Amino acid sequence: AELLKEKKYAFSDEDLRPYFKLENVIDGVFEHAKKLYDLNFKETFEVDKYHPDVRVFEVFDSKTERYIGLLYTDFFPRDTKQAGAWMTAYRNQGLHDGQIKRPHIGIVCNFTPSTPTTPSLLTHMEVRTLFHEFGHALHGLLTDCTYRSLSGTNVLWDFVELPSQIMENWTEEKEALDLFARHYQTGEAMPEKLIESLRAASNFLSGWMTLRQVQHAALDLAWYSGEYRDEEKVSEFENRILAPYRLQPAVSGTNISCSFGHIFPGGYSAGYYSYQWAEVLDADAFEFFKERGIFNPEVSHRFRDIILKQGGTKPPQDLYKEFRGRDPDPDALLRRNGLLS
Repeated sequence: AELLKEKKYAFSDEDLRPYFKLENVIDGVFEHAKKLYDLNFKETFEVDKYHPDVRVFEVFDSKTERYIGLLYTDFFPRDTKQAGAWMTAYRNQGLHDGQIKRPHIGIVCNFTPSTPTTPSLLTHMEVRTLFHEFGHALHGLLTDCTYRSLSGTNVLWDFVELPSQIMENWTEEKEALDLFARHYQTGEAMPEKLIESLRAASNFLSGWMTLRQVQHAALDLAWYSGEYRDEEKVSEFENRILAPYRLQPAVSGTNISCSFGHIFPGGYSAGYYSYQWAEVLDADAFEFFKERGIFNPEVSHRFRDIILKQGGTKPPQDLYKEFRGRDPDPDALLRRNGLLS
């Protein structure tokens, strides 16, 4: 697939890496938070850290100077550290011993560290990952609730990825990339032609990947809705459930279920569909931004005050409808993926 993408679009992820110096990307994501949500990030050296690689930032409202919370960043691998990327809350916003406390939020990634001759340079996928986890962090930081159990990311499962996934959209917009995507050696902004190639390639195999997610969601729901027959082998069950979605024949002797960690020990039992549904929400919400301007303060402040601040205090469908003025449009995802004009 990667070879075909390079041939089809004359484009490789490595072409982008020189423009994504980690320090520039961090400055860029902070600048997005300032332009969208009036936030300032000030590094502090007065807070205890659990590792020297960790950096800590005090977060303030740039207009009122109100204290928002602490953000910890932990971006490099080490022997004792789990792989992957995630957001975590060291202290959720809300009541603690009778007082409302502001949150302490962390984002953790595993990026290639700098060397004596080369800074840490990210792939575009890693830039998306940083923006994604930062979106979760904004959800945890900007929340303003009474009870910790309802604040920040403590929302229903199929809503929690909206604040994170929507942030990924800015990583393909020229107006956003111009804020931070500069060649680490020359300081030149990313050429428009390269941005066009990035956007053209973004929907490569999108139909296949969409169908793959639908297959996984259908299989998950089938396991948890009693459709399994006692006389069936696992592979027979899978083939029966997935037959309407297959583009290629099943490979004999293989199955998905026995390695589908998300839906058994991974917490997504009967909830894997939430990946796709959250994409519907973020695609539809970002269309609102694009209609008014991707840094439009009216839209971004609505998103902050309705989606990010209120946590799980109201049903998510009510919050989304209040923000968007209507129910989400599933066709927005098909339009973004190039599957519907």
